[in-house]
Amino acid sequence: MYPNKDSLYASPLGEIGAFKFDDKVVDVFPDMISRSVPGYSAIISAIGLLANRFCQDHSRCYDLGCSLGAATLSMRQQINAKECRIIAIDNSEAMVRQLRQVLAREEGGVDVEVQCADIRDVDLNDASVVVLNFTLQFIPLADRKALLSKVYQGMLPGGVLILSEKLRFSDNRQQELQTEMHHAFKKAQGYSDLEISQKRTALENVLIAETFAEHQQRLLEVGFSSVEVWFQYFNFASMIALK
Repeated sequence: MYPNKDSLYASPLGEIGAFKFDDKVVDVFPDMISRSVPGYSAIISAIGLLANRFCQDHSRCYDLGCSLGAATLSMRQQINAKECRIIAIDNSEAMVRQLRQVLAREEGGVDVEVQCADIRDVDLNDASVVVLNFTLQFIPLADRKALLSKVYQGMLPGGVLILSEKLRFSDNRQQELQTEMHHAFKKAQGYSDLEISQKRTALENVLIAETFAEHQQRLLEVGFSSVEVWFQYFNFASMIALK
């Protein structure tokens, strides 16, 4: 159990503002994401294994939209490549500040550089591993292809992009079923109907989900040679795109 429980939407809110990764969210984020995203811990663990498989000597691994650095820490613990560096980037000052404190308490492992920046403005270089773990869904639709093209251009041959996203389904019955089961998952984690409803309202027009087919087509268009789902739990999935 995480020390700070997520109860941000437990009481009725007169006006529900757009979801933001501010200090209030940072304080409860580990609990929030583990109770909201089915399979999150399995994805984080596997990111470390995948990073060790694909990380090349003298290369960089990027965690884009790193939040509190769960993927960064998983990669740091698993990677055995020589002279590799992890670049963790997030535009939330609160997230970056907390991650730097966590890294300051840890010793050893791969060097990590933390940047507070908009990932759309950052150039990638010599990347063998790039992680977008539930990040692209918060980027405006119009900007997603340009970002992924920049990722592809900054990657070394043989590199991997690990893209985790909440999915939308083109079939209405599947969409209804997957949404229903996601809500059932959150209720099983202790969230009330009120919390689920208010959180959904806060995320409306902030988190824009797409179908796997849309993700796959765009990734192939920017140059990736192969895109497949390696993990899915209800409407949350993680994909591997190979350069």
